[in-house]
This record gives sequence, structure tokens and C-alpha cells, in this order.
Amino acid sequence: MDDEEARTIGRRLRRIRRARGKSLVVIAGLAGMSKSKLDRIERGEVALDKQSDIVALANALQIAPSDLVRLPVPAPANGHTDTTTEAVGHALDAIEDAEPEGLVLPVAVLRDQVARIHAQRRACQFAELATDLPGLIRNLHTTLGTGVDHAELLDLAVRLHVHVTRLWLVHVGAHTHLVRRVVYLAQRLAREREEVSTLALAMSCVADTLLLAGAVQRGQAKLESIVLPPTTAQTAGLAGLVTASHSMAAALGRRLGDAAAPLDTAAELAERFGEVDAQGILFCPVDVAIYRMWLALEADEPDQAVSVARQVDPQRHPFPVMQAYYWIHSGRALARLSGHQDDAVRALRTAERIQPTVTLRNQGAREVIGELLTRGPARGAMGVELRGMAYRAGLLTEKAAV
Repeated sequence: MDDEEARTIGRRLRRIRRARGKSLVVIAGLAGMSKSKLDRIERGEVALDKQSDIVALANALQIAPSDLVRLPVPAPANGHTDTTTEAVGHALDAIEDAEPEGLVLPVAVLRDQVARIHAQRRACQFAELATDLPGLIRNLHTTLGTGVDHAELLDLAVRLHVHVTRLWLVHVGAHTHLVRRVVYLAQRLAREREEVSTLALAMSCVADTLLLAGAVQRGQAKLESIVLPPTTAQTAGLAGLVTASHSMAAALGRRLGDAAAPLDTAAELAERFGEVDAQGILFCPVDVAIYRMWLALEADEPDQAVSVARQVDPQRHPFPVMQAYYWIHSGRALARLSGHQDDAVRALRTAERIQPTVTLRNQGAREVIGELLTRGPARGAMGVELRGMAYRAGLLTEKAAV
């Protein structure tokens, strides 16, 4: 694959490292990996799809992880995603200036609109969501400014930003600074609301954002400061989500031995409850399996990730967006196992069929697609599928994909 045609993280990493005047030995040492592994990552021969490695390399280069994994110029599959991301940013600017410039709407109308757009995100109806989200943000905050139905509007605003704005930005690979603005806005609104579950929900999103941005110690501290309400059917999803986040914090802090226990606790909650709670969170056994697959990949145990995948039916999860993540992690794991390249392509193609935006803008999926291309000419039907995905993700030119 022509290096000029492959817009991979490895190529960007090499350019940043050279601009910093740092050698492979120095950066590899600071990131806790071998020189040969870093060299292969830069060449595109090994996918940089582990979040802990991304965080370690970003810290070694003294940049934000989002600067390392940022998307290339718009790819064919992007649609108007980038335009919507910009519109969300403008809406947040207007809110910070206390001039959201939206419409004042009845709380019942806003309640219905927030519920509908939340369902759109879960169903991967990204085109509809992208059309509606910026205006809904402005309208909700304009109405919030009137002081009428203040408590319910605060709840709606937190729910919108936690369940829709934040996750949509994460799904489409938006820059971390924009995600941070959203989660801190949600936390500010939750503090104003002064309700324990709402505040715990907002704080958990701040913690997750800090962890993925490389601020592992701050993210861990934020998680530990969360006060959860008593666990009932109305709060079990929130409890499961926060507990599972402790596993993620352990993995990103390279304390893999500490990751299993909290996830086992979260799994027990998922088995006991596993329904949507009062905060609008679903945390079910399939979610636990997806976490286990991610942890196995972070631990360099792709065979374990595949084993977990085989024990669960992703279609049992009611939300297509989570089904897409199941297949993304499956593809990443299969790509690591000898003789399973075609299976990896099938898994990633399944994820793309479920939700192309989530898949083709996902850093892990993109990296694995790039690695599979470097292994040599992929032939037959799976070769066509692989090159097609690479083109739609912006990793290959149209000419190279044919």
C-alpha cells in the first residue's frame, strides 16, 4: 500500500516524532514498548488500536491522544458529519455566551424531542440525529434560560448531553476538547440540579472522557469521588456503568490485574437487572461482553476476546450502535489471529453494515483495516470488501481501491 495513500495513525505518529526530534528508542522507552513494535506501528504493519498504547505514546510525545488519532480529510462515508460537529461547537459557544438563540418551547415538546433523538442515536439513525441535534441544543438551553420548569429542563439537558451529544461526538471521532466541553457542561447543569443520580451520571461521563483523553489519574480520582444512590432497578444501569468504568481506568493505567474484579461486579448487576433505568441507561450482559472483549484486546489476548464474543449473541442487545461495537472488537481480535484475516474483514464489514459512521470513523477499526491492507494483496471477495471499506474510510484513493 502506497504510504501516501494510507492516512494511518502510524504515519502521523512518525511525523510528530521526527518533528519533536526524538528517536524510536526514546519514544518507545517512554511509552513502555519495544523499538521494533513502534517501528512497525509507524510503518502501518501493526495497528495502533489499543487505547492504552495510544495514551502512552501521546504522553511520550507530549500531545493529546486526540491529536494523534484525529481523522484525515473528509472521507467518502463521512456525509455531513463534520458539518454537524461544527454546528454543535457553535451551539456550545452560544450557550457559553448565554445567547443560545433558540426557540422557547413547552417542556412537553422538549421532553418528546429529547426522547426521540436519544432513540435515534441508539438506532444508529445518524443522518436524522445530525439534522436535529444542533437546533435541539439551542432550543433546550433557550427554554432553560426562562426559569420555567427549571428542574425538569435541567434533567432533560443533562440527559441530552450525556446520552446524545457526548456519545454522538465520540462515535464520530470528534476532537476530545469538544467532548470535554459537553461533559463539563452536563456536570455544571447536574450540580445545579442537586440530585444524586443525575450528578453521578454527569460525573461518570467526565471521568470516562478524562480517561480516554490520557488523564488517567484525574479520571480515576473523578470516578472514586462519585456518590452512587442505593442500587435498585431504577439505578442499576448507572451503577453498572460506573463500576465497569473502574475496569477501564485500571486497563488504561496499565493495572490489568485490577480490571477483572469491578467488571465481575458490574456483570452481576447486569444479570440481576439488565433493563433501562431511570437515568436512561441500559447495562445488560451484552454490554459486559463488549467490555470484556475490549479488556482482552488491551491485555493483548485476542484469543480471549474471540472466546468471549462466541459466548454472546450481539443481536440480543436492543441497540444497533452496541451491536456495531461488538463486531468492531471482534474484527480487531480476529485480525490478530493467524489465518483469520477473512473473518476479520467479515466482522468489520458486518459492523459497517449496521452503522457505517461509527465503524469507519472508529480509530480501532480504521487501524485494523490499514494493517490488513499492509499484509499483502487481499484477493477474492474479501479483498474487494477490504479495499472498499478502506476507500470509504478515506484510507485509500478510489483508484487504489479498485
